[in-house]
Amino acid sequence: MKTPNTIYHNATVTRQRREKLNKHKSVVIWFTGLSGSGKSTLAHSVEEELHKLGCRTFVLDGDNVRHGLSSNLTFSDDDRKENIRRIGEAAKLMMEAGVIAMTAFISPFREDRDNVRRLLSQEDFIEIFCNASLEVCESRDVKGLYKRACAGEIKNYTGIDSPYEAPINPELVIDTDCETLEESAIKVIEFLKSKNIVK
Repeated sequence: MKTPNTIYHNATVTRQRREKLNKHKSVVIWFTGLSGSGKSTLAHSVEEELHKLGCRTFVLDGDNVRHGLSSNLTFSDDDRKENIRRIGEAAKLMMEAGVIAMTAFISPFREDRDNVRRLLSQEDFIEIFCNASLEVCESRDVKGLYKRACAGEIKNYTGIDSPYEAPINPELVIDTDCETLEESAIKVIEFLKSKNIVK
């Protein structure tokens, strides 16, 4: 809920000036997919490649954010929505700071991802669907969470007893169940180059 006692302050150092200093555009890259689909691994691999190109980057990772910014939230539908809202706002601030902000969250609900997209201008939000079958994701489950969810020990687990709504028109689809990490990362970097975000 917004308070009427706050006034937005316009800084003299603008996003455009920060981008010029950084020598690249700033965007929000939103990696989404099932748990185990390779979102975090791919996001950090892309960040490594961008760093080598001299880009200013940051990855907001699902587990890491829940240790701090969203430590008071559960995995109920409402709290998941609030988690994604917070991440969207944080990513937007990073983008305004001239950073290529990447997020790696299941973000299972299409409406929540679309709400983040609406926070930004169309060209500033890049949705990347990490596409992997449930069977492959289960086989990668080092924490054993899918197994526990199937046994009823964990409730509201995405892909088991809570839905995952795949993107309808993402900017990029990465088939992480049949590509190497290097192949997937190259696809993302080439896409960013094609959009003149990085050189």
